[in-house]
Amino acid sequence: MATTAGGTRADPEPADLRLPGIVLGVGLGGFVDGILLHQILQWHHMLSGTDSDHIGVRYYDPRTVSGLEMNTVWDGLFHTVCWLAVLIGLALLYSRVTRNRRRVWGSRVLWGWILAGWGLFNLVEGVVDHHLLAIHHVRGGPHQLWWDIGFLVLGALLVAGGYLLARSGRSFEPGDRR
Repeated sequence: MATTAGGTRADPEPADLRLPGIVLGVGLGGFVDGILLHQILQWHHMLSGTDSDHIGVRYYDPRTVSGLEMNTVWDGLFHTVCWLAVLIGLALLYSRVTRNRRRVWGSRVLWGWILAGWGLFNLVEGVVDHHLLAIHHVRGGPHQLWWDIGFLVLGALLVAGGYLLARSGRSFEPGDRR
């Protein structure tokens, strides 16, 4: 709680939802990527592009049993990191919002930062894994560069849209009972 110049207690500062929202967005965005692109559509796995990567990782062909097993292990490690990001984001949110916790879930500010975090996930993962390391691509094949660029464009749109959504919301006041 902040104090005024006279030493009396003032209203608590608004909870800063930026960091918890971004960390939650990174984890949730990673889950969307892993569940949709790795598991449901099976467009790629963590090491499915290592036959043409930039760092010399051994190729594990996901069309073979042994290759799919190794890719599944790496997909599992990726999902573990996503899960930890969600847990850390929830812990940060819990530590910053001490009252009226149900209300925070309807906050444009929180959801805006979650979308921005998802976009940051796409941008970082897209640049690092698809372009710098080239360990996998969104969808391999003759048009893989366009799929990878589309992933980055989606990330930029999520960051911009999330930022605008967060700015359009009111800060979450811990003591506010509205």
